[in-house]
Amino acid sequence: MHYSGDEDGSNRRENITDWALNEYRTHYNDRKITKWDIFHYVYALLHHPDYRERYAANLKRELPRIPYAPDFWGFAKAGTQLADLHVNYEKQQEYPLERIENPNEKISYRVEKMRLGKEKTAIIYNSFLTLSGIPPQVYEYRLGNRSALEWVIDQYQVSTDKRSGITNDPNREDDPEYIVRLIGQVVHVSLETVKIVKSLPALGVKDAAQAQSAH
Repeated sequence: MHYSGDEDGSNRRENITDWALNEYRTHYNDRKITKWDIFHYVYALLHHPDYRERYAANLKRELPRIPYAPDFWGFAKAGTQLADLHVNYEKQQEYPLERIENPNEKISYRVEKMRLGKEKTAIIYNSFLTLSGIPPQVYEYRLGNRSALEWVIDQYQVSTDKRSGITNDPNREDDPEYIVRLIGQVVHVSLETVKIVKSLPALGVKDAAQAQSAH
C-alpha cells in the first residue's frame, strides 16, 4: 500500500506526496499517472536486478533513490502484477508438486519441521509426505538472503520460545492441508515473480545522479 499510519489504522497518510505525483506527471508528460501507478512503478523497479545491483550500497544506508526509467507504464503494469501476487499469495493457484506418500506411515499433514532434500527439488514435509518437482527457478525469488520458499520452510515449524515457554504451532486444525497448499502457492508465486522480473523494461539509467526519492 502507498499508505502508512498507526497499527490500529489511525493517522493514515499517503507515502507518495502530491509533489511526487506532479514530478512524475511532468517528467513523463502524462496527466493520467496516479499515485497508485507510481507505487506500482516503484514496486517493480525495486525488483529490477540492475537496480538492485546499481543501488545496493545506497539501499543499505538511505531511502531508495528512484530513477525515471524510459518505460513508466511498463514498470507500473509489472508492479501491479507483482503486488497482486505478493499481497494475495494465499489466493494464488498451487504449482502442481508431486506428492510422494510413505505407505508405511499414517496419513498426516502435520508439520513439525520441514527440510529441503539434497538437490533442493523436494521438500521432506514429514515422515508421511514428500513434495517433489520443485523447479530450480523458484530459488531466484529471494527475500533478503534466502528464497521465499526457504523462508516459508524456516518459519512454518513448531517451535517453543525458551524464555516464555510459549509454543508456536503453524498447523491449522480446521484446515490440515493449509501448509501443503501454501507451499504450492509460494512455488507458483516465486515462478511468476521471476518471469515478470525477467520481462521488466530496461532501467535506462547511467548514474545515481538521475535518481530521486519517490516521496
